[in-house]
Amino acid sequence: MTDPELAERVRELRQRGRTPKEIARALGLPPAEVTPLIRAIAATQPKREPPLAGCWVNQGWAAGLTVAGHTDWPDVGATAETAGSGLVSILVARDSGSSASVCGYLVDVWCLGVKDALGPKSVDRRKLPEFRDTYYRTYEQPPLAAPLELARHVVFGAIAYARELGFEPHPDFAGCAGHLGAPWEGQSDIIFGRNGRPTFIQGPNDEASRVMRTLRRSVGRGNFDFLSPIA
Repeated sequence: MTDPELAERVRELRQRGRTPKEIARALGLPPAEVTPLIRAIAATQPKREPPLAGCWVNQGWAAGLTVAGHTDWPDVGATAETAGSGLVSILVARDSGSSASVCGYLVDVWCLGVKDALGPKSVDRRKLPEFRDTYYRTYEQPPLAAPLELARHVVFGAIAYARELGFEPHPDFAGCAGHLGAPWEGQSDIIFGRNGRPTFIQGPNDEASRVMRTLRRSVGRGNFDFLSPIA
């Protein structure tokens, strides 16, 4: 692999939220060789994202999850209930003056990671509340204002968890990753899966047979749960 090809591969993996160690492992290179490339690529990147205009998460997002610390996060420890779908919707808006740049993330925190991503979408600043309400219209309760760190731990942590199970984030995530701030290099303070166990709840667009095969390979039969909607 030539140097330009290597740099482009590193850039692509970084945009998909991979940590330096994960990039080194994926390319079969020592971390010491990859780290300078990551720094050089970061130096050529555009300026940081505009100031945060808002960050929201649906109520009940923590159902089935274990969160270490962060008692200031909304809904943490509010309920021990594990019912639900394992889906978390996060919306992040960045201030662009008279408009806001918005990205949305649909995250399966029990199994598949980032299932869908929206944006970046330009929204009139005055219409941002209306856009937010529309984004969460399928929920019975209004969304909760959340710190950006909550969004980062949920999204990047779920991606790492899903990758361990054999699933990559939705292709559109690469274009939305920047709204979450600096590239992720840490470890999430959230234990994913329903009560720590991979749980696949089939959605209307999920290819159940493929997901099941992947789970059998990654964790083995009997080590995950599968729920299919009743027709």
